[in-house]
Formats: sequence, C-alpha cells, structure tokens
Amino acid sequence: MSIDDDRELGWGIVATGGIARSMASDLARLENAALAAVSSRDLDRAQAFAGEFGVASAYDSVRKLVEDPDVDIVYVATPHPQHSHAVRLAAAAGKAVLCEKAFTHSLAETESLVDEVRARGVFCMEAMWTRFNPLIVKARQMVADGAIGEVRSVSADLGFVAPTDPVHRLWNPALGGGVLLDVGIYPVAFAQMLLGVPQSVTVSGVLSEQGVDAEVGMMLSWPNGARAHLEASLTTPQAGGASIVGTLGRIEISPRFHRPGHMVHVSAPERGVEHPEEFQYAFEGRGYVPMLRAVAQAVREGRTECPEMPLSDTVEVMRILDDALQQLGVRYPDPAPTGE
Repeated sequence: MSIDDDRELGWGIVATGGIARSMASDLARLENAALAAVSSRDLDRAQAFAGEFGVASAYDSVRKLVEDPDVDIVYVATPHPQHSHAVRLAAAAGKAVLCEKAFTHSLAETESLVDEVRARGVFCMEAMWTRFNPLIVKARQMVADGAIGEVRSVSADLGFVAPTDPVHRLWNPALGGGVLLDVGIYPVAFAQMLLGVPQSVTVSGVLSEQGVDAEVGMMLSWPNGARAHLEASLTTPQAGGASIVGTLGRIEISPRFHRPGHMVHVSAPERGVEHPEEFQYAFEGRGYVPMLRAVAQAVREGRTECPEMPLSDTVEVMRILDDALQQLGVRYPDPAPTGE
C-alpha cells in the first residue's frame, strides 16, 4: 500500500546508543518525517533520548513501540544478536523496518528473518548506508557503463583501535562482537556489490581472548579470475581506502570508503599518461540522509525492498561473513531472551 507523499512518516527508533543518536540527528533533516517514538529496556534512557531529540513518545519495550499507531518505520539499532527479535515484532505489527548491519549474527538467522519479512509483505532493509552515498552510486554506475572495462580486482580496508574493555560490545561474543560483523561487513559488501557471489573465500586472522575476530584478511575469488583483497581490524588504524581496477582504468575511493567524500576515476594510461577525473560529495548531516530518503520513498511507493540494497544482497553478504567466521573458529552463543 502506497502512502501519500504529503503525509508525514513517523519513525520509531529501537535502542539509544551511538548509532541511534546519529540516525536521530539525520532523521531530523528528512522531509515529511517525524521522530515518533524511541524504546529502551531502561525507560529513563528512552525518556532522556526523547527529550534530547524531540521524540514524541518513549517506551520501555520494542512491543510498545511497534504498536504505536504513529510509527510507520522502525529503525533497529540494538546489538547484532538482538536484531531479529525487534525486526520480527515490527514485521508482525505490519511496520516497515530499517535494521542496522549486520542484519543478524548468523546466516541461518538471516535467511529465517528474510523469509519471515517477505512472507509478511512488509518493507525491510539492512542499513548499509554506503550503498546510498552519491559517490558510491556514481562508482557503481560507471562500472555498469563500462567506464573502467571489466572489473578484475577490488581492494578495501577498514579498521580502528577499539576500546580494550572486554565486556564492550565489540569484544563480547554474546553481543556479536568481533571485527567482521561490525567493520568487515563494509569491505565484504563493497566487493559483493561489484562482483556478486564469490566462488571461494579464504581468510586468515587473529582472535581475541574472548574468542572473537580482532584482525581479518580475506581473499575472495570469482570464476572469471576476478578477486578481492579485503582487510578489517579492531587493533590497527587502517587507512580505509578502496579501489576498483578494470581493464580500461580504475576508480580510487578516498578514506574512508564506506562514507566517502572524494573519488577519482583514472582512465587507462596511454603511453604512461593517466587521465584522472575527480568527484566530490558534501555530506548532508552525518551522511545517513540519502539512505533515509530512499527508505522513505520506497515505503511511500508501497515497495517491500530497496533496489540499491535488496535483501538478497544481505543474505549473500552474510553467507560470506558466516563462511569466514567458521573458518576462523568464531562461535557465538545463542542470543539471550530479550524483553519485549
């Protein structure tokens, strides 16, 4: 069912952490959008968040939020293993859902969740904001148009020195800790976006004392010989750049590639002379606005998925991540029961 373009869409935010705060800030920039509700297991935190960002209602459970008639779209910002619970409640209530990446903590749970939201016919998308960045959109179109010929290799890295607190979500297995689900998903999704499903995944890495992946290097390969070299780390400050190399040229995306503001297209050298073409992007807010705008438009049009980030891509990226995690020996415990 489509929604009138003039009607204000109400957004509900599940959780009150750092990413939820960034999204709330950018949602305030969106046309015909209202911050209708926020939920947290701690009602005081939800109320404080609501007061800071002008959210109409604060709740102490996801169920109460999804049952709010003023909420049209639910944004889920809990840790990875808790995503499924919130998404299922929202979908059962007939609400559109934008769920943070990684969509879940495992391939099996991702496939199950995708099957459920599709069966319910509600809009659902993983919040991969990179796909909506205008420079990434431009790079993808240039590749599709043959501007750099056949893509032969992709490289991307992303990393930072994470807090050393062993109970922090980045290190805690119960919260889906480790570099792949939080950071490595960006290089993997970047390569999958350009080359599709790889034939093989080879991974090496280092596990933390808690048993989650702290550093990871990956080689993905495709049947035609194309390859991707990917790095992700919670222990080293990676530059965060990316490149796409084809038979007629290359595209270089400046750090950090998952939210770029600068990109260069270099045509194939002729007698050693390169022909660079530069592109710039000035961010709207913190950089989430293009994604939020696309989600709102898809919901208004009655769509159940966004073509820029379909659920099939979410499944395929999780398939790669799941394979890599198994090779590294990372095992997550079953998610603890979550209050509604």
